[in-house]
Amino acid sequence: MRSILLIIGGGIAAYKSLELIRELKKRGIGVTAILTKAGEQFVTPLAVGALTGEKVYQDLFSLTDETEMGHIELSRAADLVVVAPATADLLAKMATGLANDLASTTLLATDKKVLVAPAMNVRMWHHAATQRNIRQLKYDEVTFVGPGEGEMACGEFGLGRLAEPLEIAAAIETLLAPGDLPLKGKHVLVTAGPTREPIDPVRYISNQSSGKQGYAIAEVAVKLGAQVTLVSGPVSLPIPPGAGMMPVQTAEEMLKAVEQSLPADIAIFTAAVADWRVASAAGEKIKKKGDGKPPTLSLTENPDILKTIAARKSGRPKVVVGFAAETENVIAHAQEKLAKKSCDLIVANDVSVEKGVFGGDANTVHLVSKSGVESWPKLSKAEVAMRLMQKLAGLL
Repeated sequence: MRSILLIIGGGIAAYKSLELIRELKKRGIGVTAILTKAGEQFVTPLAVGALTGEKVYQDLFSLTDETEMGHIELSRAADLVVVAPATADLLAKMATGLANDLASTTLLATDKKVLVAPAMNVRMWHHAATQRNIRQLKYDEVTFVGPGEGEMACGEFGLGRLAEPLEIAAAIETLLAPGDLPLKGKHVLVTAGPTREPIDPVRYISNQSSGKQGYAIAEVAVKLGAQVTLVSGPVSLPIPPGAGMMPVQTAEEMLKAVEQSLPADIAIFTAAVADWRVASAAGEKIKKKGDGKPPTLSLTENPDILKTIAARKSGRPKVVVGFAAETENVIAHAQEKLAKKSCDLIVANDVSVEKGVFGGDANTVHLVSKSGVESWPKLSKAEVAMRLMQKLAGLL
């Protein structure tokens, strides 16, 4: 059975550690917990122990604990050490090698991978000392998940919120993946973001896609061992570490880049490609004429990238996945798209404004295939990416 050692730091976000434990247990991952003195102010040892089903460790100098399971053994018995929430104090201790309590001593003694999920006030997160500690920990190959951005208990807004339990659980599963990674030696092609179709040198036709879901998929594919090519429209996201990047602007450029990237074992088309483009973009900025009449734009249909690749007679990826962003009759439209595009799977979601999918960090998807419809609950985009890539690896 896979297992982790969970170190629970202080702060109001500590309550989420209980939800994280429940989620990990659902996934068959054992949890042993260390509860810091500060963490004990927000969650009780009784609650943590009831959920883990294990003894909760608290005191470095407990004669009983040192006899039954010393801090050295505790630091090495699990497959992974997770700190959630990781306070600014804990990060500082880790970065400088301090060891004055059970949590910091265990972290200094461990020979296992360490995952931290930071949680603190936005000003503490941006402080030069904290950022210096983070750089050192990343140099030491500590893995980070989060923090997220949003409103805090203190009333401020910004970076510093603990990542959601589902997102932390997905990161844990990635790090616990066996050495024989399921996508090792496979080539995964991912398109992401919007396209921009020029009207004139300063205007274009586009959409609100942020690219977050496609980038999350590319990142997970790398972690599962794949060689990843990411063909991306213009977005404001960092390139996933380890992924090969091909930036494009228009639908025609995206199709060309995709064809150049073949062959691939899996092709996932998350990009929100503009359906039309201006037949002949103006060479100069279009000016008002003063007569109150808008300019006439002659539109022509863009190439259908998903359909073009899925219909290839040679060089077709073994698994072709399309995304359907709908605002009504989500599943019905996805089933129609599946038939028309000749792909293997459609991932459908509702992108109505009130759903907050475009630009947001969560998604609710339905997997539509010839064998039926599989609906998932609302998940973080990181969790959607992990579940999807694990499923596609199984299909191969």
